[in-house]
Amino acid sequence: MKYLKRKSREDGFTLVELLVVMVILGLLVGIVGPRVINYLSTAKTDTSRLQISQMGAALDLFMIDVGRYPNQSEGLEALVVEPSGVDFWNGPYLSSDTVPLDPWGNEYGYNIPGDTKPFDLYSLGADGTEGGEDENSDVHN
Repeated sequence: MKYLKRKSREDGFTLVELLVVMVILGLLVGIVGPRVINYLSTAKTDTSRLQISQMGAALDLFMIDVGRYPNQSEGLEALVVEPSGVDFWNGPYLSSDTVPLDPWGNEYGYNIPGDTKPFDLYSLGADGTEGGEDENSDVHN
């Protein structure tokens, strides 16, 4: 004779068990979520600092080869496209075909001469205007 298997109470989860798991997951998201968001916001600022550092090194290489930094009219474009009338240009000095935008999609600022250095290289942050705090703060070389 065949015996029918009876379904026992241990085959599934109860509503209380599911609610306990949901509460635990909610607490984890509440604790970990703000940390992750903080890391994401500082990541763009850190990326901007890194790109400014790399472009500063590329400008130094341009200066070694050409004997001067790109003038204001040549701008950062001189790192990827040879300016007219320049001898000993040995570029492109950046690995990409174009000058990168900052992490917020804006162009990097370049001023020559700089305030305290031979050149100023900067990003205006998330808000695209001078000054600001946190993610809106300016990033300079």
